[in-house]
Amino acid sequence: MIIENRDALLKERELAQKEIDSYTCRILVCAGTGCVASGSEKIYKKMCELCKDMDGVSVEFQNEVPHIGTVKTGCQGVCELGPLVRIEPLHYQYVKVQEEDCMEIFQRTVLKKEPVERLFYTKNETSYPTPDDIPFIAKQTRIVLENCGKFDAESLDEYIASGGYDALSKALFDMTPEDVIEEVDKSGLRGRGGGGFPCGRKWKQVAAHKEEPVRYVVCNGDEGDPGAFMDGSVMEGDPYRLIEGMTIAAYAVGSSEGYIYVRAEYPLSVARLRHAMKQAEEKGLLGDNILGTGFSFHMHINRGAGAFVCGEGSALTASIEGDRGMPRVKPPRTVDKGLWAKPTVLNNVETFANVPGIVLKGSDWFRTIGTEKSPGTKTFSLTGAIENTGLIEVPMGTTLREIIYDIGGGIKGGGDFKAIQIGGPSGGCLTKDHLDVGLDFDSVKKYNAIVGSGGLVVMDENTCMVEVARFFMSFTQRESCGKCVPCREGTKRMLEILERIVNGKGKLEDLDTLEELATMVKNMALCGLGKSAPLPVISTLKTFRKEYEEHILEHKCAAKSCTAMRKYVINPEFCKGCGKCAKNCPVGAITGVRKEAYHINSSLCIKCDACRENCAFDAVYVEY
Repeated sequence: MIIENRDALLKERELAQKEIDSYTCRILVCAGTGCVASGSEKIYKKMCELCKDMDGVSVEFQNEVPHIGTVKTGCQGVCELGPLVRIEPLHYQYVKVQEEDCMEIFQRTVLKKEPVERLFYTKNETSYPTPDDIPFIAKQTRIVLENCGKFDAESLDEYIASGGYDALSKALFDMTPEDVIEEVDKSGLRGRGGGGFPCGRKWKQVAAHKEEPVRYVVCNGDEGDPGAFMDGSVMEGDPYRLIEGMTIAAYAVGSSEGYIYVRAEYPLSVARLRHAMKQAEEKGLLGDNILGTGFSFHMHINRGAGAFVCGEGSALTASIEGDRGMPRVKPPRTVDKGLWAKPTVLNNVETFANVPGIVLKGSDWFRTIGTEKSPGTKTFSLTGAIENTGLIEVPMGTTLREIIYDIGGGIKGGGDFKAIQIGGPSGGCLTKDHLDVGLDFDSVKKYNAIVGSGGLVVMDENTCMVEVARFFMSFTQRESCGKCVPCREGTKRMLEILERIVNGKGKLEDLDTLEELATMVKNMALCGLGKSAPLPVISTLKTFRKEYEEHILEHKCAAKSCTAMRKYVINPEFCKGCGKCAKNCPVGAITGVRKEAYHINSSLCIKCDACRENCAFDAVYVEY
């Protein structure tokens, strides 16, 4: 049934809420990518089978015949503990659920309302029965992610029941396009894709093109940073919020066409977005004459081919147009000549997902969260050497200490914190000295880092910072489109130097050359990829210069991770002279006489570890 006006939307909400309330119990199975990878699909199917068997069977359930349902939710956030199952209205959160646990959950919790305590999250002998009890979730502030994990990610009715489309209704019936832009501008919302450009200012610039009737709204869902999965989780877990945010933006700037650019590695995001768009069109919330107002907005999905550079605005629009994704010289900027040379609003998923809340609750509400210059929250993906990996959302300005220790649970295995890579491969490293620095767009720039899209990779004392710089430089060099010389050649030369250093062949003057190249690439590259590519090198050289010097002068890796720095040695006291190590050495680096201690020629050794693996007497060891 098409929702033709505001009253019809309210009626649809009442019907949807009534349907949800009719369930005596609902089983919410996390169907985010992380939980799917760990087996949640099997759990969902098993729970569906158990619910199906209930049809027509009268079972006493507090004097009622049970009405039980199983639904797939978006990412519930605690990825480290998946597969996750939530039981409502009891609000129980079960972690690390396996298929064999389903029958017990069904019989004890679903039918008898008894907890299966062994499936609760437990830390230091304390059990946390509900998701709000778990410190990882309890210490977050969820705006963009508030719906993820709470209802069926594929149901428009459940989104409407949660208050969905109230913001669009308010914008269309109570506000002019200028009012919407002004509210977004006053909120101080800045682009969450990494640049931090004021969202309202961008919308004003597009709306100012009165002479141009064709304008576009484009969503950047490319998210190419290694270890980042924030936007993907929103597209999977709450696709309607993104669609509503884009529709409001289209109304504000006078656009009738929108595009979502999603990387090919996000098939679940694409599937859920397509399903959501189809449902919204069938209900009259997308397409022609939305809510009977005469306003029309049509949306399309474009799948990227996995090019990291297509996260840059002009490269992204070129890719949508069917050309090779390469940045262009600016000006003109996207707001003036973007998609098909028309004025274009280009924001990322998280930015658009903030818009409904701002329109509905007002800019003053939004400014009560975060910092003065960076209001609101920021989603981060927390990965690496940390106890609790997963998806988090915290107010802008939250310190690293709070994120790592209060939310993340500290360093995995009780190790020592060494550094955190922030902003993806084009970001920088922050250290112990920065634990009390608030994460917002402006603060981290002082330390040669960027918030970026929100990837956080935590590193402990076993991490080699020279190798970290080499790894990220390898990524950005490989992903460079090659259009401009500073990025194409500069990153390649920097990578060659870093590879020499980790291979034990570096020279002290290489450090000066690295710094010169980094400055040149940062200042002269054409697009954001090139300008930020040297940041991991700049920040690690500044903070961990001693590690670089140890690699060069002492051929030593303090973290014991650089293979070239290893030296394989045979302990003559343990060696029995069996010759097994020599037989398995692929390069003939081991010599000796049977029943006497063998010897490894370090100049020939390729550090393949075959000798140590094949020694039955633990006579082979590694020196660093």
